[in-house]
Amino acid sequence: MEIKINKEIRDYQESIIMGLSARQFFFSAAAVTVAVGVYFTLRKPLGAETVSWLCVLAAFPFAALGFIKYHGMTVEQFAMAYLKQMMTPKGLPSMPDNTYAMALEGTEIGEVLKCD
Repeated sequence: MEIKINKEIRDYQESIIMGLSARQFFFSAAAVTVAVGVYFTLRKPLGAETVSWLCVLAAFPFAALGFIKYHGMTVEQFAMAYLKQMMTPKGLPSMPDNTYAMALEGTEIGEVLKCD
């Protein structure tokens, strides 16, 4: 008897149906729904072979969203991080301070070192 244990506890996924997590099952069901919708919508005008390829192309993004992670983030987490990054102001000003010159301001040495 062998029990699989993840090296990282955050990698644990609870299996809901057929070894899929709830997220993976939801996106798989969405992919099947889209494929069936494309098939029944375009079957008569385009023919079976063309529609079968369109079903695969239409279902792929939905299926991929359930399984692919980018830098350990799901699609929802990545979208929120991207939106947050886009909402933050760009080009924050950087004004260097010469602490030494400010400390010597008003002293004799400060007047000698001042270069205008």
